[in-house]
Amino acid sequence: MVMYCRTAWCRHLMAVSMALFCLLHNTMDVHARPANMSALKDKNNPTSKEENEILPPDHLNGVKLEMDGHINKGFHQEVFLGKEMEEFEEDSEPRRNRKKLIEIFSKVDFNKDKSVSAKEMQRWIMEKTEEHFQEAVRENKMSFHAVDPDGDGHVTWDEYRVKFLASKGFNEKEMADKIKNSEELKVDEETQEVLESLKDRWFQADNPPADQLLNEEEFLSFLHPEHSKGMLKYMVKEIVRDLDQDGDKKLTLSEFISLPMGTVENQQAQDIDDDWVRERKKEFEEVIDRNHDGIVTMEELEEYMDPMNEYNALNEAKQMIAVADENQNHNLELEEILKYSEYFTGSKLMDYARNVHEEF
Repeated sequence: MVMYCRTAWCRHLMAVSMALFCLLHNTMDVHARPANMSALKDKNNPTSKEENEILPPDHLNGVKLEMDGHINKGFHQEVFLGKEMEEFEEDSEPRRNRKKLIEIFSKVDFNKDKSVSAKEMQRWIMEKTEEHFQEAVRENKMSFHAVDPDGDGHVTWDEYRVKFLASKGFNEKEMADKIKNSEELKVDEETQEVLESLKDRWFQADNPPADQLLNEEEFLSFLHPEHSKGMLKYMVKEIVRDLDQDGDKKLTLSEFISLPMGTVENQQAQDIDDDWVRERKKEFEEVIDRNHDGIVTMEELEEYMDPMNEYNALNEAKQMIAVADENQNHNLELEEILKYSEYFTGSKLMDYARNVHEEF
């Protein structure tokens, strides 16, 4: 398997993916393109609570692409459910989920005409995205406190580096003393590569005039680049650099669908491979490439990934409606949203139409 990936952070993520890929291959005898690595990492290679607090997350709720360039599989549910995502778990009681979905429909239906228009869905998506933003702000307060124990409101790169190494199992006092005395840290190659990538990201988050210190707001941008135009631009640059094979700082369709390249040995794997390519091709041609010239620029990708872009929210609203709009009236009725509940919530309802009008 060949990976087009040149940043240290991405190489770290790809190493995790490769290990997981081998594990899956041994149990399934299938070569296929990896799915969302963030989800796999959480389930199969959990990190410590302390490390999760201070490391930038692989997955960003309400952002269309993952940090490694993969399409966010849960995006539709994230922007439709917001902070209520956890209430629609796989083992939840279907009748309870149906009732909750009816309640959500009534909230999205702002003018109470028993149908949801694209404008109403756009307004809802923006509200739910804001909920994810506020959740990130709350989590950042705890994360910042973890790296700013003296409470002076600022964190240096060295202070953060000590906390990061401690979360990886290194002795915190020993690391602090070595950094203070400018001694060699003697960490493994993978940890060193991640540190170098984090350092680059750290200084990108340091707003001018650069003072090599991050306050709480800058630390939020460090962990969540979607909260800052400058850091969102940096995130886009990293993704383009990892996918761009000819170095022109733009993406062609072939470049966008070629990450990662793999081999397939049976029909099941070929089907997975084809689905992966088909999904990325559709997203590239219909959504990301705004002017349909076959090239995606950094500006186009930045617009696509900006979670607070109202044009994107309207476009997403229209796509979500089109999926379930069986009567082709360009609106969503309650029966339609219940029938396609798996798309909107990730949870499939049984007997979705039973007593719909009575319950509503």
